[in-house]
Amino acid sequence: MQCLILAGGLGTRMRAQNPALPKTLLPVAGRPFADWQLEWLASEGVESVIYSIGHRAELIRQFVQDGRQWGLTVTYVEETGELLGTGGAIRLASDQGVLDEHFFVLYGDSYLQVDLRAVDRAFDESGLPALMTVYENLGEWVPSNVVFDGSTVVEYRKGVDNPPPSMRYIDYGLSVLSQPTVTERIPSQQRYDLADLMTQLSSEHLLAGFLVRERFYEIGSPLGLEQLDEFLTSRPG
Repeated sequence: MQCLILAGGLGTRMRAQNPALPKTLLPVAGRPFADWQLEWLASEGVESVIYSIGHRAELIRQFVQDGRQWGLTVTYVEETGELLGTGGAIRLASDQGVLDEHFFVLYGDSYLQVDLRAVDRAFDESGLPALMTVYENLGEWVPSNVVFDGSTVVEYRKGVDNPPPSMRYIDYGLSVLSQPTVTERIPSQQRYDLADLMTQLSSEHLLAGFLVRERFYEIGSPLGLEQLDEFLTSRPG
């Protein structure tokens, strides 16, 4: 299995935590966050990681290197100049010929609890070009943004302030994409948001869904960093 990690953003909300570090290298429970994330991916059966990098890219390269420390093979796709956004970064990886026929997409600040093999099987069985993992958030942390019917994401809208009652779920932060979908739908060398692709696919009933029961963690905010630090510190073993 292959995973593309989107770790090229500026991380402006977290810059006060440590201005010298990219967000994915912020210390969490005594270790750089990337260490935790890569350890988890390897434990779930991922063998190949594509790192999409931009801001402070050299520091990520220095820490991760070739991925051998985690039993992974790591390849880098680096954005230079103006950042292309989450979708544009995926298209850049496709243009550079490093993506498998289908692959996971994971944000560089997300720590998840999900069976990746089960997600991979669900994608294969769906016969659809993309899959989004979802969590029944019920507006608990941020407004929910997904309508899910048990197998398909019927509607997805990023940044909904007052979601309708039918929007009980939220994007969990892990997706699966087919490589042809990237080349067919994401423009090359243009700024593009992955959320726009997911919205389009859901409107065409082409976005499979996978329900995750365990909550997600993220280090994109000071509170999120604090919660993940507490979770990892208190975890047995």
